[in-house]
Formats: sequence, C-alpha cells, structure tokens
Amino acid sequence: MSRGPDAGVRLERALVANAAQAGCPVTIADATWVRWASATFTGARHTLWLTGAAGPALDRWLADLPEAELSVRESLVADLRIVAVARTGEQARITLEALTVEA
Repeated sequence: MSRGPDAGVRLERALVANAAQAGCPVTIADATWVRWASATFTGARHTLWLTGAAGPALDRWLADLPEAELSVRESLVADLRIVAVARTGEQARITLEALTVEA
C-alpha cells in the first residue's frame, strides 16, 4: 500500500504550482532531499534545480519566493533560499535550498 508522495515531491509540486500562479512556469530539472531532525522537529533538507524562461515574471517570483506561503501537505516550509540563478539566453536555471518540517 502506497503512502503517497514524499516530502520532496510535495515541495516540488508546490513550487511548480506557485510559479504557474505567478505567470512564470518552471520545470524541476533535478531534486534531492535528506531526512533531518533536531531535538524537537523532524523534516527534510531539499536542494532543487529548476528551469524557466528568463524575464521579469521569473525575477518577481524569485524575489517573492523566500516569503511565499507554499502549501505542502503534511509539512511546513520552514526556510527557503535561492542559492543561484544562471541565465543563458532566454533560459534560467535556478538552484534552491529548502527545509521542510513535518506538521
């Protein structure tokens, strides 16, 4: 019996949906995550690589993303930061790091 998508997949879906809502569709090129725990919380640390069309809509989305309320079932996005943005012509490759905490 499947338990459904893991924390990484849920975060990926939330990012893609949030970007689409902002008018700048992105694609997840690659992603990794590892379990994480502190004395009081459990969750995961994520690294994601996204691609999208370079332009003002993407720039606005990236500027707002660290403060965005992402809906990730069974988790809270405790931290999200943009590590790098590389633009090549009309394409952008974005590297993000995030920490999700199980709700």
